[in-house]
Amino acid sequence: MNKIFYWIGIFFLPFAAFAQKAKLADLSTFYKPVTTPILKADSSLVFYDSLKKKKVHWQKADVFNPGAIVKNGKVYLFTRSEDNPVAILGGRTSRIGIAVGTDGIHFKNFPKPVLYPDNSKFKKYDYPGGCEDPRVVETADGRYVMAYTSWNYDVPRLSIAISKDLFHWKKKGPAFAAAYNGKFLNIASKSASMVTTMKNGRPILAKIDGKYWMYWGEYFVNLAWSVNLTDWNPLLDEAGGLRKAMITRPGKFDSDLTECGPPALVTDKGILLIYNGKNATNEKADTTLPKGTYSVGEVVFDIKNMEKIIYRTDTCLLKPSLPHEITGQYKAGTTFAEGLVYFKGKWYLYYGTADSFIGVAIAK
Repeated sequence: MNKIFYWIGIFFLPFAAFAQKAKLADLSTFYKPVTTPILKADSSLVFYDSLKKKKVHWQKADVFNPGAIVKNGKVYLFTRSEDNPVAILGGRTSRIGIAVGTDGIHFKNFPKPVLYPDNSKFKKYDYPGGCEDPRVVETADGRYVMAYTSWNYDVPRLSIAISKDLFHWKKKGPAFAAAYNGKFLNIASKSASMVTTMKNGRPILAKIDGKYWMYWGEYFVNLAWSVNLTDWNPLLDEAGGLRKAMITRPGKFDSDLTECGPPALVTDKGILLIYNGKNATNEKADTTLPKGTYSVGEVVFDIKNMEKIIYRTDTCLLKPSLPHEITGQYKAGTTFAEGLVYFKGKWYLYYGTADSFIGVAIAK
């Protein structure tokens, strides 16, 4: 009898592992449940800036491009919050705030940012531009990893921070500082989508072949790996340059940029990367979209060959269509996705709109 149950267990083990994979079909179509932003800038939020030595209205200008995570039955958004409404786009200081909601749509800000420029050794990377565009993942041992952009008004650098509770973060510095003797430390880098897999109903950072992996980049997509979550190693081509797993396409919604979105997700068809495509502003543009528009697409990579594309959308699955998505700092129109969570039986995709507000779309 024990042998019978043993073989039954062996027979069903692959199925159990397969059942943990998200279904790609469940993430192929999204709708917008509300027609107004779910978060706007809040000028009442104040905290003491130790660098400027004064109180700062840290979310007075805009709030956009959120990462997202589910914890204890609530959704937490990590918002890029800008302080100075007078300064032009890119000339402000960004800080990462946190907001919480119980229904996936309505959120309340916490009063202080959780990640921002300070007097640490990473000030030279983070200041004065700040900490931008967070993506957040949960690890199997209950930690949280944030990939964000450090912006010093000179070079944007992909950086890493780690937390045990979502509110207290320890900066680890630029992700590529140690790789190849610092070869890529001083090049522009941003937008990391770490690969996750479904465990107990939520995406958890995955290990593939004993390593953590992330897709990253904006003008093209590269793949990088890590063993400690702090030091990341981009894949290189034969000439020692960055390998290109995905590039832009003339005449498509992603004709100018292919910028990684929320954490990537292992599905039954492969590794799903939801990404942000920018339409070109010249003859390469998609003529069905306004020039310069940011919209959202999907690509699926082979889990056995993580640079091989199995499927890629020819048209965007989410684009600016509501008033707040085409009015703000970026008037060409923006739906810029960075947060994806599985919450109460549905997939919620959180995105920035026109570099000014936050919206949400739910998978049908």
